[in-house]
Amino acid sequence: MAKHILIFSFIILLFSCSSKQEGKIIFVQNKTELKSALDSVLPGETIILKNGVWNNTNIIFKGNGTKEKPIILKAETAGKVFIEGVSSVQLSGNYLQIKDLFFRNGYSPTKNVIAFRTAEDQLANNCSVSNCVILDFNKPQRDQDDLWVQFYGRHNKLSHCYIAGKTNGGPTVRVDLKGNQSIRNYHQIINNHFGPRPRKGGARGETIQLGSSFTSMSPSYTSIANNLFEECNGEVEIISSKTNFNEIKNNVFYKSEGSVVTRHGNYCVIDGNYFIGDGVNENYGGIRIVNTGHWITNNYFYSIIGEDFRSPLAIMNGIPKSPLNRYNQVTDVVVAYNTYVNCKSPWQFGVGSNIDQKEVLPLSEIRSARPLRTVVANNVIYNQKGDTNPIIEHDKADGVKFKSNIINNHGVDFNNKDRFKISNFDLIQLSEDIFIPNLSNEITAYSGFGFNTITNDLFGNSRKNEISIGATIQTEAKDPKILDKKKYGTSWYSNEKREEKPSIIEITSNEIDLQGKILTAKSGDILLLVKGTYTISKSLIINKNITIKSKNKEQVELVYKGNDNTPLFELQPYGILNIENIKLLGNGKQQVFANLKENMFNHYGLTVSGCEINNFDYVLKAYKQTFAEEIKFINTAISNCENGIELSEETNDRGDYNTEYLTIEHCQFTNIKSNVIDYYRGGYDESTIGGNLIVKNTTFTMCGGKEKNGILLNTRGIVNVNILNNTFINNPVQLVALLWGAKNNHHSNNNIENSGKIQVEENLKMKLMY
Repeated sequence: MAKHILIFSFIILLFSCSSKQEGKIIFVQNKTELKSALDSVLPGETIILKNGVWNNTNIIFKGNGTKEKPIILKAETAGKVFIEGVSSVQLSGNYLQIKDLFFRNGYSPTKNVIAFRTAEDQLANNCSVSNCVILDFNKPQRDQDDLWVQFYGRHNKLSHCYIAGKTNGGPTVRVDLKGNQSIRNYHQIINNHFGPRPRKGGARGETIQLGSSFTSMSPSYTSIANNLFEECNGEVEIISSKTNFNEIKNNVFYKSEGSVVTRHGNYCVIDGNYFIGDGVNENYGGIRIVNTGHWITNNYFYSIIGEDFRSPLAIMNGIPKSPLNRYNQVTDVVVAYNTYVNCKSPWQFGVGSNIDQKEVLPLSEIRSARPLRTVVANNVIYNQKGDTNPIIEHDKADGVKFKSNIINNHGVDFNNKDRFKISNFDLIQLSEDIFIPNLSNEITAYSGFGFNTITNDLFGNSRKNEISIGATIQTEAKDPKILDKKKYGTSWYSNEKREEKPSIIEITSNEIDLQGKILTAKSGDILLLVKGTYTISKSLIINKNITIKSKNKEQVELVYKGNDNTPLFELQPYGILNIENIKLLGNGKQQVFANLKENMFNHYGLTVSGCEINNFDYVLKAYKQTFAEEIKFINTAISNCENGIELSEETNDRGDYNTEYLTIEHCQFTNIKSNVIDYYRGGYDESTIGGNLIVKNTTFTMCGGKEKNGILLNTRGIVNVNILNNTFINNPVQLVALLWGAKNNHHSNNNIENSGKIQVEENLKMKLMY
């Protein structure tokens, strides 16, 4: 018996050792050990990276695990391994897993931060990246496009990650379908938190792009599900679906300035998503439809007031016989069982119709093909404040069938009443942003072809034997807690920031004191300058959010004695300067504000209020590939400068521009010789709908004398311009402004004396971007 026990124990020991060998843990402390481990790793093994900073680390992860024995590369402690510097990850093979890494303080040397391939013919299949963070991992220059996660191969997954802060060109995440090995890929992008993506200032700023124009006929079957998109403001498209048979399901789009767009490709299912706005910001969008065969079902829209491209539901006109990279006609689309609460003109048809621009565009660009064989049925609209135009037809919606739609417009009359049943139903509030309609059985749901496949509602309740319309069936419901961030992203990182009260720091009339306090202040602090004159001998560096103002609005002067062609304030990445009630004096050859010529890998911002600016070369000099989300000059007098506000170096005509919002209010410009306001966006592209300029209650006197084109306010290509309540006196120019009539350019109530005129040209000729 003892002998048998000994033999049995020996067998157990051998089996145990064998199992341990197959599941071996390999702990690596440096790049040399990591490379050695990667070169010899076997199925079932786990490579663990030591906690700390891994600088300039390019990981090439190849291997062939199995479903039962994947190969894992992970952090010693989740979130404690920092991938920094010039670093990237590439993986290829089968059943590889990457977990728990934090990418920060750097950028990729290649086109991808994480790529699911190691060479053109070495792709990843059944691999995953999970529980990782990529934060502000931007190229040094805005025009250096890259992708933070690039999918190749098949059956790969990005899950439970937090990804935020991309400022340079290129989608954050992209699925590539070039080659048979990457079509019918069934990739999954699930349970992630896509945190704020700042406005890019032009195209190429999507959060997710599925394929490209030239693979748009390929089947993808990619699933984007259960993600939170928070303040994803990169451009007009948050998700750009450009392939066939994709599914976008159960996601939350929270205060994101853009839309989910079926840009190319066909047969996309967009189901059970939440689109949450605030009823104020017109840039928050919904769903925009192009192409064939899409099903838009069970979606909830709250306080979305965007128009045209950013309307809650935008169904576009197409181009007859469209090339692959333009706009195909919308056909055979179903929009059913959706709920719209307090949305402005939620249904817009014929969006993008541009027949009136045929004089300046080739026929291949004219979007005249109206939607066909499209069904809009069983939807609910509720407007607390009645809407006179719940439906807007930019072109006739005669190819659209409307069935069993209901509206409570609170007694306000509207057009197209024949497309709705008018009702007085009320709402049941589940949370701050979620209201569900409390309906009776006063309307019978339309049962169209294939409607039996819509088996569940927004909350996952079965629609079997239910006749309810709208996104939710009529049943008792609970708060879905869609903004509980614990449901998305990593287990270890949160973007919730505790608000800190700013420190008030008093500065004496001493240059060293001012420079030192700017350096040591924390973001958000306020520097108070006591009365006096400060002589500044070199540029003041602004690389955080800082306010500089005079104490009690006493007279404070900053006299800049720095070198010619240098700025008094150098605005670096993350630098947001608010300056108030200060007089700024130069020698005529310097700049007041300028950003870096290179390495502006993140945005800056500027607000100037109650100041006097005198005798500089440039008031603001913005260099190419730099971007500010907002620039404001308020109650400020600017005089005797060679150049004013110059934001015109994005001359590549790719739709880029240097700031999203430029606001000039209650200012005085006197003797500014050129570039008084020079704000440029080049290239014709309907997806670039920015540049925003307001010039209001401002006086311009004796300005523009050296302006070569004879135009005082240069706004070429800027889409949104409003010039109102201004005074122009003795400005030696031919035109005050040349506005683009076909876009959102307006002028009103301006007093013009001996200063030319404001001219509106309906269709400006612009260089095509493609």
